[in-house]
Amino acid sequence: RWMKFEETVEDGGERWSTPHVPALPLQSLFQLRTCLQEGTMLLDLDASSFKEIIDEVLSEEAELQPQRRERLAALLLRQPRHQPTKSLLRLLAELSLSPCRGRHGARGRTGLGWEQLLHPKGPAAAPRSFQLRNQFKKKVPPGAEAAHVAVGEVEFLEKPFTAFIRLRRGVALGSLAEVALPSRFLFILLGPRAKVKAYHEVGRAMATLLTDELFQRVARQAKHREDLIAGMEAFLDELTVLPPRKWDPSARIPPPSSLPSQHRRTAVCPPDRQSHGDGDMAAAGDRAGLARPRSREELERTGRLFGGLLRDIRRKAPWYGSDFSDALHPQCLSAVLYIYLATVTNAITFGGMLGDATANMQGVLESFLGTAFAGSVFCLFSGQPLTILSSTGPVLVFERLLFSFSQDYGLDYLEFRLWIGLWVAFFGVVLVATEASHLVRYFTRFTEEGFCALISLIFIYDSLKKMLSLADAFPINWQYRLDNVTSYSCVCNLSSPGEPKQPGWRVPEGSIRDPSSLPALSPQPPAALAGLSRTQCLGRGGHLLGTSCQYVPDVTLISFLLFGGTFLSCTILKRFRSSRYFPAGVRKLVSDFAIILAILASCAVDATLGLETPKLLVPHELKPTSPGRGWIIFPFGANPWWVCLVSVVPAVLVTILIFMDQQITAVILNRREYKLQKGAGFHLDLLCVSLLMVVTSATGLPWYVSATVISLAHMESLRKESATSAPGEHPEFLGIREQRLTGLAVFVLTGVSVFMAPVLKHIPMPVLYGVFLHMGVAALNSIQLTDRVRLLLMPAKHQPDLAYLQHVPLRRVHLFTVIQLLCLALLWVLKSTVAAILFPVMV
Repeated sequence: RWMKFEETVEDGGERWSTPHVPALPLQSLFQLRTCLQEGTMLLDLDASSFKEIIDEVLSEEAELQPQRRERLAALLLRQPRHQPTKSLLRLLAELSLSPCRGRHGARGRTGLGWEQLLHPKGPAAAPRSFQLRNQFKKKVPPGAEAAHVAVGEVEFLEKPFTAFIRLRRGVALGSLAEVALPSRFLFILLGPRAKVKAYHEVGRAMATLLTDELFQRVARQAKHREDLIAGMEAFLDELTVLPPRKWDPSARIPPPSSLPSQHRRTAVCPPDRQSHGDGDMAAAGDRAGLARPRSREELERTGRLFGGLLRDIRRKAPWYGSDFSDALHPQCLSAVLYIYLATVTNAITFGGMLGDATANMQGVLESFLGTAFAGSVFCLFSGQPLTILSSTGPVLVFERLLFSFSQDYGLDYLEFRLWIGLWVAFFGVVLVATEASHLVRYFTRFTEEGFCALISLIFIYDSLKKMLSLADAFPINWQYRLDNVTSYSCVCNLSSPGEPKQPGWRVPEGSIRDPSSLPALSPQPPAALAGLSRTQCLGRGGHLLGTSCQYVPDVTLISFLLFGGTFLSCTILKRFRSSRYFPAGVRKLVSDFAIILAILASCAVDATLGLETPKLLVPHELKPTSPGRGWIIFPFGANPWWVCLVSVVPAVLVTILIFMDQQITAVILNRREYKLQKGAGFHLDLLCVSLLMVVTSATGLPWYVSATVISLAHMESLRKESATSAPGEHPEFLGIREQRLTGLAVFVLTGVSVFMAPVLKHIPMPVLYGVFLHMGVAALNSIQLTDRVRLLLMPAKHQPDLAYLQHVPLRRVHLFTVIQLLCLALLWVLKSTVAAILFPVMV
């Protein structure tokens, strides 16, 4: 059987082979051409049953004697027996029931249209039970038709009998097909025994020819025999012939990971028209239309104030209802849980750093509330709701510099920040009104990849930095020696440092101590003070003495194991979709929920070991982190009046920062390769971010802009792939599940997290840092820069056959990559210094 690729019944007739690319002898194609030129050909035959077809075909053969015509009709009308496609459970049941099964009845199909074991009854019109139960039907895409190729040898024919039939419309021919599908094409080749192998190869050639999309189109539209021969000639023009003894003809060529485009062949021979029943070709045309570059009309200037914004609103409004209905899919649930945990971790990380940088004027609670509010509003009203808003590194650097400046000159930080935010919002509205977002069309791959690589490296660096800092909080006892185990001790001393030492009691968590190192015990120690724990000792004003008090055993080690295990689990489970094990539905489910499964597994390991690894801590009270501030910031009173005017200067820098960060991320998310159908909204997104600056500045919440890495992770978690694919064919990428509900749910859950502290406190931070590392590595692997960096380290003979290497000299590719790496290094150095405020200008 053929469906893009060939499957053959293995020896013994028990199973279908793995799908492989059919390899044909060139001679068989020439013989097939002769068959089409000299045999019977019926085009647009009106028939409703297989018997009518056979009668019409045989009536065209005037040379056949009546007796041979009757015998031929009886042979062709026999009931076929198909090679069954059995499920795994059925195979296991058969193995357990019949362990010593013989080989009788094992002669099945030889890979061609009909079985060799035939029954006297003719094929009926109604689908048989075996057709309806066939597991193979799941692989057949909707709208498909069956074509039948029958070859064989008979003793009563003196010369080959050939017929090619095309029905006017698809007709269900009963049990003739393996699955219940309408049929349009039939090819019959019967002849004397002398050339049975030649018949077999001609049949394979015909079946392979019918799987070619362009030949299908020709066969559907052909008016005469010459049209069909011309279609075959075009097929022969595209063949590649391998010389003998250069490869093994018995070797099965595995299907390629991606099929080449048909665009060049269709450009050479464009079809005049296309049949309405051509379901395969219509689907191919739709896919080709999706792959064609679309004009970026959302970035064209209208020449009117707010013209681009109004166009964005008109473009997105018709999709607003489907933005919620399209989210009703299990994949969206896994995306919500994945991005929620990433967003919460990011909010805690940046909230803690903001608290350190601003003396708790903004902290973890403000980060949670700001993320929940800004993200929810953005997802409801933005042009690209797949974008995830978050605090970013450059904004954090600006907040630190602004707080230091305010402290040095005696200004109120929050009021100064409010005026900057108001000016940034004003400048943002001006940029939207003047359609400044059209400048985005001048962003090149160079800029996009540099920016994306920088943000991805920041994620990787921060996750590793956080893990290395665990060695400070939970130090490793590098001086531990097994021979000195008797000298390690930790006791509680309740006396003041100036007083003589009181009797000490060992802390239960401490190691075995050396009896010789114990102080002299009082004859009758108070029973209430015996066996004090570390917490009890410190609570009573005592202090710990001994050589093992500062060491928490195994915490750093298990934290790194959880960190690395989570990262590897996320990566492996995410790739499980392309695994060879388990059915496609199971693979897809595991891949969709890969991150959640990895987190749950790591949390289970941590809970089983019971070690005090650092856990996720969320605030549980709705009050500002700093007791000296309220929830509303007033614009006047704390600073001189001229501060509102001076704020224009830093506001210009922040506007450039917000514009570049937002729009570069938007360009990356709206790449053509994601096949987004609902369009972008560059102007609308910038307006939402600008107006949110007013609210977050007036409430003292952090400023938010698109987070590149988390947004890319959000997109990747919503990838759609074809549910039905040919055996051996990789699922086709169909686009992204575009909707607003996943982002909205993520940010609502982030706000509710303040009340979920009892549950979230069981998630170890190393696990979430492992997720961060996975997100950074996945985003880094999604850009071409990573592939070109690998080329720098790869000898020419091992380099992949990339398209740009075929047209650009290798030294130019390396030069481009080196310049890009130098600019990336410059951005990294700039980000790490006080001049980080100039980061957007450098981009």
